[in-house]
Amino acid sequence: MALHKDHRINRHKQQGLSEDNLLQEAEKESEKLNLTGGVKQANKKDEPQENGTHQTKESDKESVSDQITEGIHEENLHKEMRGELFKYEAADWMAPMTKIPKYRIKLAVTNTPIHRWNLPGIPEEFKIFIKRDDLTGSTLSGNKVRKLDFLFAEAVAQGYKHVITGGEIQSNHCRSVAIAARELGMRSHLILRSVRPERNHIKFEGNMLLNGLLGCKIYLVQKEAGFPVNLKPRIDKLKQHIESTTGEKCYVIPIGGSDEVGVFGYIEAFREMIGQGVCERFDDVVVATCGLGNTLAGIAIGNYLTGSHLRCHGICVSGSGDNIIPSINGVLTQLGLHGVEAENIANIINGYCGDGYGLSTSEELDYIRHVCSETGIVLDPVYTGKTTLGLVQILNKTPEIFKGKRILFIHTGGIFIVTDGRLTDMLNNSETVLQQLVAWPNEDILPSDIS
Repeated sequence: MALHKDHRINRHKQQGLSEDNLLQEAEKESEKLNLTGGVKQANKKDEPQENGTHQTKESDKESVSDQITEGIHEENLHKEMRGELFKYEAADWMAPMTKIPKYRIKLAVTNTPIHRWNLPGIPEEFKIFIKRDDLTGSTLSGNKVRKLDFLFAEAVAQGYKHVITGGEIQSNHCRSVAIAARELGMRSHLILRSVRPERNHIKFEGNMLLNGLLGCKIYLVQKEAGFPVNLKPRIDKLKQHIESTTGEKCYVIPIGGSDEVGVFGYIEAFREMIGQGVCERFDDVVVATCGLGNTLAGIAIGNYLTGSHLRCHGICVSGSGDNIIPSINGVLTQLGLHGVEAENIANIINGYCGDGYGLSTSEELDYIRHVCSETGIVLDPVYTGKTTLGLVQILNKTPEIFKGKRILFIHTGGIFIVTDGRLTDMLNNSETVLQQLVAWPNEDILPSDIS
């Protein structure tokens, strides 16, 4: 209630109105909106008080103000309130799409900043900037939360009580789904792949630490080829079981939030980027991509529909990336964009997955440490670490891939994978890092190895 009231008072003050004018102004707005919970019901001026006269006390004003602001569901206010469902207003340039979400729910902290990134190892003629989508929240952060703004909106609007999704044991997506579900009062069910899917071999660290704290149900399955298709039979069986035993509807969120609904997370992000002057300030956009390439798809679709001339690159961190272009083409078809091919709007760069998806080399881990110590930007070992190392290598070996010299890198988050153990082991065995530790037993004497 205080949030509603403070919002209204601050807005009226900006308009030159005093707090004493709040009731009068709110009454006018309520009548315009034709609300049932407005002034006419809350402040029945035509009805006499017990003493036969109408008297307005300060307490009455407070009560009336509370009821007015409680009854007013202004869309602009709802857009600012976390977890509130509101009607999605598509931009005019989205009109060619035949399938546009009706609703959105605010989970992501948006308008993430863009700033210069003095990335070590970059040729001098290039300027690298970074968009900080690692700052879309705290525990609920990274690129996945933008997609959940639209996926959970669909689930909430249709009255679902449970959500099912799947992924790797350290999936950022699954952790994000679990957090969002609990915030919205829903139950989450995660089907997670592991090389050894036994209870005594699972460690609650990284994303799994949060999954354990959240109390979500976790179903462990063997990691094998055919992902994500081979998870579908399990998802279908689990959905049927939950609905038949609880009588409550269960919403299936696709792997990675990657479908024609989730893609609006980054179509909308491109609208945000337009407001930040990205189309004029940069020549190329780079993002980590794997699996279905949905984040890249959203950026590329926004770029295409607006007529922007940015070149959109996805550096693949999972094998050959053979599924990415077909997946983006599938999304284009589902959105009714039949006159465009994924190959013409998105460039997939292969060859930078190291030892494979989710596996780290010592070079990659040391590069993550180096970038963090030089720039203060924390990269993760699965996505952004590999992508950034790949970007540096490409700029030094085959810079002609890029359209120009001004490059924007999208940081997609993944901060909790940093704590899954592999970087801890590297730091514990790094002589360079150990030299950062200085013993200081006597406060009167400076250590001899101080610098």
